[in-house]
Amino acid sequence: MNRVAGKYLLAALMLSGCICLSAKGVEGRLVEVGDGYAATSVNTAVFRGSSLVSHSGSQYIAYYDGDGYVTLGKRSLDSDDWTLHRTRYKGNVKDAHNVISIGVDGDGFLHVSFDHHGHPLRYARSVSPGSLELGDMMQMTGSDEEDVTYPEFYSLPGGDLLFAYRSGASGRGNLVLNRYNTADKRWERLHDILIDGEGRRNAYWQLFADPSGTIHLSWVWRETWLVETNHDLCYACSKDGGLTWQRSDGTPYQLPITIDTAEIAWEIPQNSELINQTCMTADADGNPFIATYWRDAASEVPQYRLVWHDGSRWQMSRVGERTQPFSLSGGGTKMIPIARPRIVSDGRRAYFIFRDSERGSKVSVAHTPHLGQEDWIISDLTDFSVDAWEPSHDLNLWNTQRKLHIFVQPSHQGDGEKVAADADATSKVCVMEVEI
Repeated sequence: MNRVAGKYLLAALMLSGCICLSAKGVEGRLVEVGDGYAATSVNTAVFRGSSLVSHSGSQYIAYYDGDGYVTLGKRSLDSDDWTLHRTRYKGNVKDAHNVISIGVDGDGFLHVSFDHHGHPLRYARSVSPGSLELGDMMQMTGSDEEDVTYPEFYSLPGGDLLFAYRSGASGRGNLVLNRYNTADKRWERLHDILIDGEGRRNAYWQLFADPSGTIHLSWVWRETWLVETNHDLCYACSKDGGLTWQRSDGTPYQLPITIDTAEIAWEIPQNSELINQTCMTADADGNPFIATYWRDAASEVPQYRLVWHDGSRWQMSRVGERTQPFSLSGGGTKMIPIARPRIVSDGRRAYFIFRDSERGSKVSVAHTPHLGQEDWIISDLTDFSVDAWEPSHDLNLWNTQRKLHIFVQPSHQGDGEKVAADADATSKVCVMEVEI
């Protein structure tokens, strides 16, 4: 494989199938997969949970093709050659909420959930371990599965899976949590309502299962369906696979968690351009780190932030220094000049993945050799715009091998749940292999 360092345009990718880029010690290689739908950000929303997932030397990918069909892919991790399979299932790709999330259990069965924005659960499992062929639609528990949004799979040590989703609508929804028992090949309900909006608000969350098995959960509250009513960053964790939950000081929660009982990691008022649904990681001691952005009261410019617990108290620092103001308001999927970030860490180093119009809307990574400090070095991993793209990555591969593979596809989005006018209907789906 030709690994020439330098800059290439997207046209070169379409011809050759891969690009190699290097900047300030961080090198990325784009491997082409196929053509995906691109007139909304349905393939590239940050809350996909898992767009890429690895298991036993194989990597799986999922996206909607240009006709809206769920497309699955598989390759050996030591190969650039993908086997693709267009399934029989379609989604409403005009609504960017209707993402595909995938997981692989300890036996190698692929789990797929897709096409939800307040709709009945759509879930299928591969017909055999390692297969891209999906069986019929099925229930998980059969309870509270009529109003599903934001399906997300998370792998647990030992091969079980978590499945989180919102039941209810923006401004009045609850967090439901299921666990898949690989040995029994069945789902069980952990919590009908883990975080309770009490019919007056809902939590927008992010989850992370660290190598020790601790499940970290953080969220912002939203008071109505309007994004400007987001406020406060909260936290909980579970050390027993999601059964019981506690605060950062070990104090147990009385479930469900409500606005009156939630631990506030960082107080942030409404109308602060606080974004929802971002990403978490943990350091070598299991302390949580939350990637997000918001605007200080004295400034018009939202800044990327890292909020973390140092073992004694919560801390906050900026990641980079933005200069361009913008404001979040209204409902539906927004076309925002910056992406919601993702973060990975090996317990010491950290990589903060984002897209910012200030940098030409490229795939960018801020790197620090010392997690919790402010010496971030920012590199661009593409020299072309990815427009409405937000990052998602292969968390299993990072956790097991410390290899960073990012789902990359230029995508577009009309503001307020609209298809982007005059945008390309499809674009190249790729995996960015970041060598660190």
